[in-house]
Amino acid sequence: MTATLLVIDQGTTSTRAMLFDAQGRVLQRAQRELPQHFPQPGWVEHDPEDIWRDTQALVREVLASGARPAALGLTNQRETTLLWERASGRVLHRAIVWQDRRTAERCAELATPENAALVSAKTGLVLDPYFSASKLAWLLDHLPGARERAERGELAFGTVDSFLLWRLTEGRVHATDASNAARTLLFDIHRQQWDDALLALFDIPRALLPEVRDNVADFGTTTLFGLPLQITALAGDQQAATVGQACFEPGMIKSTYGTGCFLVQNTGSQVLTSRHRLLSTVCYRLEGRTTYALEGSIFVAGAAVQWLRDAVRLIHSAGESETLARQLPDTGGVYLVPAFTGLGAPYWDPLARGAIIGLTRDSGIAHIVRAALESVCYQTRDLLEAMQADGAARPASLRVDGGMVGNDWLMQFLADMLALPVERPAVSETTALGAAFLAGLGAGVYGSLDELAALWQRQQRFEPGMSEDRRAALYQGWRVAVARTLSQPG
Repeated sequence: MTATLLVIDQGTTSTRAMLFDAQGRVLQRAQRELPQHFPQPGWVEHDPEDIWRDTQALVREVLASGARPAALGLTNQRETTLLWERASGRVLHRAIVWQDRRTAERCAELATPENAALVSAKTGLVLDPYFSASKLAWLLDHLPGARERAERGELAFGTVDSFLLWRLTEGRVHATDASNAARTLLFDIHRQQWDDALLALFDIPRALLPEVRDNVADFGTTTLFGLPLQITALAGDQQAATVGQACFEPGMIKSTYGTGCFLVQNTGSQVLTSRHRLLSTVCYRLEGRTTYALEGSIFVAGAAVQWLRDAVRLIHSAGESETLARQLPDTGGVYLVPAFTGLGAPYWDPLARGAIIGLTRDSGIAHIVRAALESVCYQTRDLLEAMQADGAARPASLRVDGGMVGNDWLMQFLADMLALPVERPAVSETTALGAAFLAGLGAGVYGSLDELAALWQRQQRFEPGMSEDRRAALYQGWRVAVARTLSQPG
């Protein structure tokens, strides 16, 4: 019987458990939506006990088929920050989600030219509330006694991968992987280790930190589900998706459209320093060798459709957005800038706020809905242009994945706006697939990255068909709209 691989995919808006066969086909899947908590404007939190309860239930549901997986891989929303007691495992506060902007003022205070240069040189990142360090410092400063307890070694910090690993191994393993560590603002991506200067900058006690391992490593065994499950892989969601898209050669690029949008281009062994506010980051680390990537992060993609559905109730379901977009020849000059939690790359403006611009008496629901979908494509072009300005090669095509890519209209508009073929894979859940591939490498199911690349299959290719004049005019309108939302001109 062919080997099977179990994946826990803990995302921003849902948690999933999936079972794959060795050919990368989905055999079983189970999913639960994750409640979002917004205690103040710009604050976003998750209840870690919701995450843990759902994870256990979903794994049991998938294993009810009688499967005995060769290994377990875990992939997760990155940067989201948790703090818990080592002795009891009790979490001290809700998880502060990557979208959360409560530390914007503190980051601005820290962002002197010297500190910004230090952070950029060591981490490849920018000094922004998006990342974990300032969130962790906030917890230590606002929870009574937390900083003293942390210094005594009583507390543990982790991103979602570390938290789930701790719970799965019943406190035996406190570890993370290089791709998640690289998103904390505390990790030197060149030396591949936690950095004392960065810890001092954010006033973070080293005793809090997990051990950093390769993406494929021995992360222990869980026995919570009636059989021993060896945990052989951890990866942040965007790095896992890059593996699932088989972007193993320098220059290959993928874009994931989930809650946010993340464009990742493999740069091989080279750390490509961005001059246009993109991120240099770890793509994956295998057998001690690090492959790097250039990444652009958009905070709101699918979350804009969720907002249309849940907050302003212009649509009843996400699928309705495609139907409404097709009803119109264009938006009639309407642009929606979804800066609900600030703007990510290449703007990095945590104080920017969302706006709908260009409304007239003729504007209706369909115009606003289509403008929300178009905003995803415009933001992707922002990132692609910044990458090319940084010297990255123009790719031959863009591989896409995530929940939004089933929208054919959106994928065609994306190809049109980028003037680039867009390739949708046979398995759109490539984040989970990448975690399965990594787990399979760890369990000996696969022998090499070449073997994984041979498994990737294209489901559909969208060719650009828009005239250059129209493309340029639409994009110029977007740039004008964005400029009106920024907290500072320029």
